[in-house]
Amino acid sequence: MRGQDGDVRLGAAELGEELGERATLVQFSSAFCAPCRATRRVLAEVAAMVPGVAHVEIDAERHLALVRALEVLGTPTVFVLDAHGRVVRRAAGQPRKADVIAALGEAVGVS
Repeated sequence: MRGQDGDVRLGAAELGEELGERATLVQFSSAFCAPCRATRRVLAEVAAMVPGVAHVEIDAERHLALVRALEVLGTPTVFVLDAHGRVVRRAAGQPRKADVIAALGEAVGVS
């Protein structure tokens, strides 16, 4: 999970799905989290708008080791990964679409 440069990196082994070609939006959710449903919609819309971007949703309750390793304290928590799986941004709570798009721009720009 840590690259040689010390950056946190996630890949298919941790996520259970392949990374997006350009970037990946990783969402940690829980079953009874209303903001998680809204976050899912926002991230899916943004991923559909931007070619090469994947949206991966992870059930926090079923992946406690990963939750602990990444210090996820609540749901929803969103990670924006670049094409190499490096964590570029993270945010807790329901994100605004504009903020997700801005974070994606940063992720795509550093790939």
